[in-house]
Amino acid sequence: MKENPLKFLMNPRSIATVGAGNNPTKMGTIQALSIIKDGYRGKFYPIHPVEQTVLGHKAYPSVYDLPEAPDLAVFIVPIDQVLELMDDFGKIGTKRAVVITAGFRETGSAGLKLEGQLKEVARRHGIRFLGPNCIGLVNSAISLNITVLPLVGPPGLLGMASQSGTYVTQTLPYLRKRGIRFSKAISLGNEADIDINEALAYLGEDEQTRAIALYIEGLQNPARFLEIARQVTPHKPVLAQYVGGSVAGARAGSSHTGAMAGPDHLYDGLFQQAGIIRVYSVEDLYGQGWALATQPPLKGKRIGVITNSGGPGTAISDACNSGELEVPVFSKKLQEQIRPLVPPQGSCANPVDLTFFLNSKVLSVDIPELIMQSGEVDGIVLHGAMGTGFMGEVFTHAEELFGIPREQFLEMFRDDLSAAVSLPKKYGYPLLTSSFLDENDDYIAAYQAHEIPVYDAPEKAARAMVALWKYRQVQQRVSSDPPVLPPAAGEAAALIAEAVNKGAPILDEYSSKRVLAAYDIPISAEGLARSAAEAVEQARQLGYPVVLKGCSAEIAHKTGKGLIHLNIKDEASVNRSFEAIQEAAGTEIPVLVAQMVRGERELVAGALRQPGFGPCVMFGLGGIFTEALRDTVFRMAPLSRPEALEMLGSIRARELLGEFRGMPAADSEALADILQKTGNLLLLHPEIQEIDLNPIILEGSRPVVVDALITL
Repeated sequence: MKENPLKFLMNPRSIATVGAGNNPTKMGTIQALSIIKDGYRGKFYPIHPVEQTVLGHKAYPSVYDLPEAPDLAVFIVPIDQVLELMDDFGKIGTKRAVVITAGFRETGSAGLKLEGQLKEVARRHGIRFLGPNCIGLVNSAISLNITVLPLVGPPGLLGMASQSGTYVTQTLPYLRKRGIRFSKAISLGNEADIDINEALAYLGEDEQTRAIALYIEGLQNPARFLEIARQVTPHKPVLAQYVGGSVAGARAGSSHTGAMAGPDHLYDGLFQQAGIIRVYSVEDLYGQGWALATQPPLKGKRIGVITNSGGPGTAISDACNSGELEVPVFSKKLQEQIRPLVPPQGSCANPVDLTFFLNSKVLSVDIPELIMQSGEVDGIVLHGAMGTGFMGEVFTHAEELFGIPREQFLEMFRDDLSAAVSLPKKYGYPLLTSSFLDENDDYIAAYQAHEIPVYDAPEKAARAMVALWKYRQVQQRVSSDPPVLPPAAGEAAALIAEAVNKGAPILDEYSSKRVLAAYDIPISAEGLARSAAEAVEQARQLGYPVVLKGCSAEIAHKTGKGLIHLNIKDEASVNRSFEAIQEAAGTEIPVLVAQMVRGERELVAGALRQPGFGPCVMFGLGGIFTEALRDTVFRMAPLSRPEALEMLGSIRARELLGEFRGMPAADSEALADILQKTGNLLLLHPEIQEIDLNPIILEGSRPVVVDALITL
């Protein structure tokens, strides 16, 4: 297996920067200061055509004056210098680079051409690089920071790969205030060379990284992304924020990094298929990622809630329930143990509500420990533990009453918090907290210093606990081998080739179903009639009642056009329906005579090729309201059997697939088989653009495709 290029790039023994000087307002200088000031211990070689020294380090006039080939070159220069510099570094033997410079693909066709030339120069010398149009990287394990803002604090546990540089560097002060620390952070920019797939693979292998956060505007190779994610997510949680799904998001993403954005529903399906937890704000990306990186795994869905106020307790409970977690009433025994610790007006049932109660030790140690010891929960969300921050606010109004300096007053309320911060590791339960105070409070500071997440709202802490539950479900998935394609069916290939040779844009319903039948996809029994007499004979052979449908490649959708006649029970009705269909069509067309399939539940399945995305499979609620209800889910093809089965349970109307109002449960294996084979059709026959199976009627438990359309 080839070594990931980021392994060497993220761990350079020497760095050369081009574009750093002694002017602290210049971007190159600011980034060089980050390298020098944040603790990197490797060699630093600034290149400057005029200055003798840069930031106290000897400067070199050109690449060829360097004492050695540096492991990493960083370019923060005008765009017209980048290609020559890449060539120069390649000639002296440098194999890794970070191109901060912008002005390439994101600016249009001229920039795209220049980016292609940059890739060619790098390829010629075997150089792998980040960017262009990126902001650099962070490796906290070796105190390496090649971004514009300081990296402060000990090494972290959350890995980050981002198609926006802002979320790697401008957020560093924001994260610091919340106690969140990166293990590694990678700004990808235009991904001309190293892309988000390689970043995900690298972070998946990195021992320091406990959880991975991804900011995505578009994927260049979704199939490869899925392949890598399938390998990573069973062992390490991955979260993603995707922002290219709306019209505005796609437009902004394209102008920003030249990203090729795809429809939101396809990315949603991709993330679910990959075992990736999707979030919808960068705040949740960091906050939930930090919970997954720091806390023991959630082993079940029972959550204990402890607060000093009824409102936050209710908000936490509601958010937990909305995320399929439970907030169970504690046993009588546990409530009796808690009762002496709670004021008379408080509650000990779950949530435990101490109301206004200033003994934070009871809130943060005594009660949580009792609950963890009981074994009645799988995790705890705690709101309101506070000390010096709260008393500092009180002191503001009562300074003259206390008569002592502020710091002396606050010192009276400082507690030994070692017991409070040791609970998760001591008992193996995740503990998430929330507070309306900040890191100036001693409880908040202690939690953050010991990698216990603190959120600024109760609901955020609850949603982070839901993220732990989602990852638990990912880990419990049934593992399977990668799906293997069967050989192509000769009859299907012949039908498709015939249509292609005729220049037909679609296969008519009869031909479409013959293609399906070639792969043993269950279709309604039927035959094609070109005269009323043939229709009568077909009906006699099939047995009444039957359905008559106009069948022409030039008529894709028949509903509402008088081309479908249902529940025909005799010969006279067949004759009348045949003539009525000819009249509605306005020309002579063949008529499909099919056995009447009865069932009250209608489903839809299909497959399509999305530009820039690849073949995808769809499943959902079918019939004439498919487009109105939009209860559909998507996955990339090919599907494994567990993935196909999981699709069935992902629609909102999934209860319809179980025993429902006297109807038997759907044959889930048969439905999964249809989904797998429908996806395979696109992979086996590249001429097919789209497949529409609507409706699939559940005849009892058995699914039957009663209408189909294949677009070429």
